[in-house]
Amino acid sequence: MAFEDIPSKDWYSILGAKPSDSLAELKKKYQKLVLLYHPDKQSTDVPAGEVEARMQRFIEIDRAWKILGNEETKKEYDLQRHEHNLNEGWPVDAQISLEDMNWNLTKHLISSSSRCLLCKLMCNQMQFRPLPPIS
Repeated sequence: MAFEDIPSKDWYSILGAKPSDSLAELKKKYQKLVLLYHPDKQSTDVPAGEVEARMQRFIEIDRAWKILGNEETKKEYDLQRHEHNLNEGWPVDAQISLEDMNWNLTKHLISSSSRCLLCKLMCNQMQFRPLPPIS
């Protein structure tokens, strides 16, 4: 299942939940909201615009539960959400020029100041060998 509107929808906030909530907690929050916004539970004296807004809210709550109430789709959503957050925080395809690198000639190491722990680890592991003198 692809979640095409990940950037615009936070299914956890729709249920008033957190990503760390258990499936039982998610279900409890879903049941509470679905009773509150179910079309059959609405008062007849509510203005038409509000009825439509509540119906949209009910549909969103139901969709959030369909995604978060299933372990497999929840896991996929969490992964895509995490990937989206990483891409928003730092461009994955950013380039670093040689001028931005730190060269340690005595230890034969190259490093870079990066926010990414993986990048730091990889850069700290990169070793270079000086070129032999041209004869």
